[in-house]
This record gives sequence, structure tokens and C-alpha cells, in this order.
Amino acid sequence: MLVNREIILAAIESAYITDAEPAATDAILVEDLQWSLAGLRMNERPAIRGNIGKLQQIFGGHLVNVSFSAEIKGSGTAGTAPEIGTLLRACGMGETVVATTSVAYSPVSEDHESISIYFYRDGKLFKIVGNRGNVSMALEAGATGKMQFSFTGHLLSETDAAMITPTYDSTVPVAVIGAGFSIGSYSAVISALNSDLGNTLATPPDINAGNGYAEVRITSRDVICSFDPEETLLAANDWLGDLQAGTTMALDTGTIGSTAGNIYQVTKPAVYYRELAPGDRDGLRTLDVSCGCAESSGDDEMTITFT
Repeated sequence: MLVNREIILAAIESAYITDAEPAATDAILVEDLQWSLAGLRMNERPAIRGNIGKLQQIFGGHLVNVSFSAEIKGSGTAGTAPEIGTLLRACGMGETVVATTSVAYSPVSEDHESISIYFYRDGKLFKIVGNRGNVSMALEAGATGKMQFSFTGHLLSETDAAMITPTYDSTVPVAVIGAGFSIGSYSAVISALNSDLGNTLATPPDINAGNGYAEVRITSRDVICSFDPEETLLAANDWLGDLQAGTTMALDTGTIGSTAGNIYQVTKPAVYYRELAPGDRDGLRTLDVSCGCAESSGDDEMTITFT
């Protein structure tokens, strides 16, 4: 079985843990694909007997975790959701579509959607339903933007199955150049911006469930980000002063890409500094800045807009 012969399909469920039966057209181009058993229960039996050996452990259920990264790119058509849109919705982000213009994703605090994931592994098929998860994002100068996803769900079945022929979105991602990053009113020179939605997942037990687990729920989030600006004189920007004052500032990547249907932009209305540390980039003084991302008008800590 070959490591590189793997396929991920994902589709939104009409109701939690209802198999959405994703098809070849629901394929998502991914990298660094990993899976593991989550919350595996193997119950020990510490009986007192006439010898020092152990009795066989008893299986008590598990969930499944699937993680991978995906390119940040548009659909090729403004107003049409990108390939990763399904994944963002299962990470507790709402989708707002403006026909022929834009598709935007921002956090929501209720009615979180779930996805069914079909995971082909060179002759085997895992069907995992009721998936919800978390997403982080890495934007690095000169590289293509990436999102790292991690999902937890219920294993519906594992079977031998022939590989399908997936249909991937042919849109080519753009490099992170010519963006126009700003924090507050200052256009900082940075090499990278990292963000994390910071979802907390609850996997409550359920004696009625076949695997011993109830619905996977997103119970909280703590949106954070970090970047590495070149250090400046106070006259240009007072980094430490803003941390001490608890100043909140708008963060904006500017538009990344120039062709309609393949442009995206990340905005955060109320970023505040949580930590500053000195850095060095090729002999230039820099700062390692860690930030929290607060709400401005509710459920708007971060918005990703595709145009």
C-alpha cells in the first residue's frame, strides 16, 4: 500500500452524523495527511490473582482524528465557494456568499455544521461522519498560503474499496506577495503571519452510542495570531506601549492575488498584543509578536474573504 495513494472527500451533513456520501467531485487536494484513533479506551482489569500477570484489556470505544494541510486558493469564479469552504464550515465558521462577488468566512457560536469525510488509502476506505475541528493558517512571504485542518469524528465503517478518480479544483494558488499588510495604521514589514482559530472540541461520553461517544462539539474558541515585524523607533510604532495599554487594532493582510475568483484577504478588527520578544532576521532587529484577536461586533474575530 503506497503512502501517496490517498484521497480525501468531504461534504456537509444534513444532520449531525448523517452520512453525506461525498462523491468524487467533493475531493479536496491535501498534503501531510495523518490519521489516528482519538479517545481510545482500553480498560484494564486489575484483578488480584495468584500471579503477577495482567488480564486482557477490554475495548471501550474510540473516535477518529484526521489532519492535513490544504492550499489557500479561490474557486476560480468570484462568488463561488472555494474547495476548502466545506472544511472551514466544519471548523465553526459561517459562510456568506455574495453572488458573482465574494464568499466570506467568519466564526459562528451556534448551529455548527459537520462533515462526512471519506478517506481512501490505496485499497481501503474509511468513512468518518460527524466531523468537526479546528483550522490554523500560515502565510509566508513568497510561498503559497496553507491551512492546517484537524477533524475528529465517528468511524462509520472501514472496508476494502477500489480507489476512485477524484475531481479536484484546477485553480492554481498564488504566492503571498504584494499583499499590503498593516496593523493599526502601521504598515509593518513582516516575513510571516500565522493564525489559529483556537477551537476547543468536546467529546462527551455516551453509554447509548455504539462507540461510547456522543456528538463532537465546538465549545469555545480563542483566536490568536503571530507575526515578526522589523523593529522600529517609537516615533514609527510603539509596540510595547500598545501592549501595556491593551490597545486594540485592526489587522489586514491586504488582498493576496490579482485575478478575480482567486483573490483572498484576511481581516481582524480588534487585535491586541499578548507577548513581545526580540528577534533577528538576517542581521535586522525584529520582534516576535503574539496576539489575541477580540470581537468587534460579535463573532467577527477573523474573516477570510475570497473574491
